[in-house]
Amino acid sequence: MTEAGSSLYFGRVMHHRLRPFRHRFSYRVFSVWLDIDRLGEDASRLRLFSHNRFNLFSFHDKDHGRRDGGPLRPWVEALLAGDGIDLEGGRISLLCYPRILGYVFNPLSVFFCHDAADRLRAIVYEVKNTFGEQHCYVLPLPEDADGTRVRQGCAKHFHVSPFIGMQADYRFMIRPPAEDLSIVIRQSVPQGPQLVASMTGRRAGLRDATLLKAFCQYPLMTLKIISAIHWEALWIWLKGATYHGRPPAPDRQASYGPRGERPATPADARLAGAAE
Repeated sequence: MTEAGSSLYFGRVMHHRLRPFRHRFSYRVFSVWLDIDRLGEDASRLRLFSHNRFNLFSFHDKDHGRRDGGPLRPWVEALLAGDGIDLEGGRISLLCYPRILGYVFNPLSVFFCHDAADRLRAIVYEVKNTFGEQHCYVLPLPEDADGTRVRQGCAKHFHVSPFIGMQADYRFMIRPPAEDLSIVIRQSVPQGPQLVASMTGRRAGLRDATLLKAFCQYPLMTLKIISAIHWEALWIWLKGATYHGRPPAPDRQASYGPRGERPATPADARLAGAAE
């Protein structure tokens, strides 16, 4: 079962492009794991972390959801209601990057949504691109899922990279945050698998001491993330990748995926290994 409480996760983000040529990179990062109903409590007990105000580290509601500064729970619950899911007040935890000295960019933020019995019922993948746009993929779990290893899939509906077309689909392989975490995303195009991306991490307590450690190790992480996106895109372009123009943003804030877990395949095992 996914652990409650707020934490840091120190780990790596990796991208491995598979076609029409190979291109791989890996960067060290850290993330925060937050109960969205306890943000004020976390901020009140920490000197280096604040909620909706400036600090060395902070979390601002306007960076997520409707991005209007409103509370996140009603927004998540409304998304889930669109697929007939009622958490009945259950825990919603968010894995994301924090603001560092007031700045953040989250290519992917992940909401783990539990019901009143603390069963993982759905995952909301909140995706942003460098054009300031955002879209969510709302993927439920089957009623009998144990929530320890999750496999989900959906079609692509949102433009992210100019070097991957819109005719693509995603396959997610998730080990929800506990002592460690693993998120592996396989993106396929009609010709076959094109990209494997992963995020892995090891848990540390959300304390001032670990926040200070994170800042000393990654003082410019936000700049690093934004710079890496453009630097790697330049290399991919120089290698001859096909450029795809940016289509109009989706006319809805979320897309809904199928209910149910897809059985693991040998291809999944090979791609998961490539991500480690």
